[in-house]
Amino acid sequence: MNTQKGRVNRHRTFQTLVPAAPARFIEVYAKLTEYNGAGPASICGRGCSFFGEPLGRPFGGGQRTTRHMNIAKKPLWTEASAAPGTIGKSVIDCIGNTPLLRLERVGPNYPNVEFYGKAEWFNPGGSVKDRPALEMIREAESSGQLKPGQTILDATSGNTGIAYAMIAAALGYRVKLCLPASASEERKKILKAFGAELVFTPGDEGSDGAILRAREIIAAEPGKYFYPDQYGNPGNWRAHYKTTANEIWEQTAGRITHFIAGLGTSGTFVGVTRRLKELNPAIRCISLQPDASFHGLEGWKHMATAIVPGIYDAKLADANLEVGTEEAYRLVKRAAREEGLLLSPSAAAALEGCFQVAASLGPDERAVIVTIFPDSGTKYLSERFWDEV
Repeated sequence: MNTQKGRVNRHRTFQTLVPAAPARFIEVYAKLTEYNGAGPASICGRGCSFFGEPLGRPFGGGQRTTRHMNIAKKPLWTEASAAPGTIGKSVIDCIGNTPLLRLERVGPNYPNVEFYGKAEWFNPGGSVKDRPALEMIREAESSGQLKPGQTILDATSGNTGIAYAMIAAALGYRVKLCLPASASEERKKILKAFGAELVFTPGDEGSDGAILRAREIIAAEPGKYFYPDQYGNPGNWRAHYKTTANEIWEQTAGRITHFIAGLGTSGTFVGVTRRLKELNPAIRCISLQPDASFHGLEGWKHMATAIVPGIYDAKLADANLEVGTEEAYRLVKRAAREEGLLLSPSAAAALEGCFQVAASLGPDERAVIVTIFPDSGTKYLSERFWDEV
């Protein structure tokens, strides 16, 4: 078949798949297929779609490659919540399906271990907390707990508050948040940008002080507010059971041997662990905590000295490890300069926990270790540790 004839056949294939496609799109598609005859999948490694067809599978019947196998199974994002004929997605539709990043250079001492981090800053609110915030709000709407005109009130160390504020703005609710004064300036500015009303609590009391203040406010005016209570709401861990865990399983093709995550509300660890253990009971699930009650890992809890979240289940972890703030700060810089990843201190602390687990393995033991990177370092650029460590 000559080139011109092949181009015509691909035109016809595309017209059969998308009969209403404008001529200009057909022309563009034909140009794209000239790269190797396999359709635009050959030049797009992203989990996007072209007229509803995952790009991992070529329109023209070209062969799938190993690199695109996971993408080819289904589109990374769907338009399930959009009305027929709607173009694009709402900000809420973009929550979840975050990339799993492979770390190439920071773990050379462990040649038999593969390290992966779930890059949760790809959520529209910039953190893993978009998932539980949406789940708790949607469950409350369905049950009638959250009514039009009510204000969403909760305690937060920052990221869940940002998620509440973003989602509430998109859905038409007001938000009031109790926040430790020690939260980073970037977090405070983002919350104000989304229109959240902030009630600051003493920084040295951490999230516990914010929790106590939120309870006081809701007790004084119970009808005015919907109080999700992220630390005690099962919707928190259910969000990760439904989404995060299944994404990890699919993205590793079931090869994951260890899951590691820090404890704050504990929702991420509890939800992911429960689901992964169902998928493969042999997966080792390790929780992480700060090594002291006074620490710099925003969002994490030192369970021995903190108000223990109602959703926390200590029996789930196969092991619990401690991570120091200074180690996390140092690793923030290493990840930026050796991997090109701008991690938050809590994300770097999770990676440090991965290294602790890797160090405990036998010399011939192979492992696929996955952790959660809750957010990026962009909300912490004003912190002093950049100059001190």
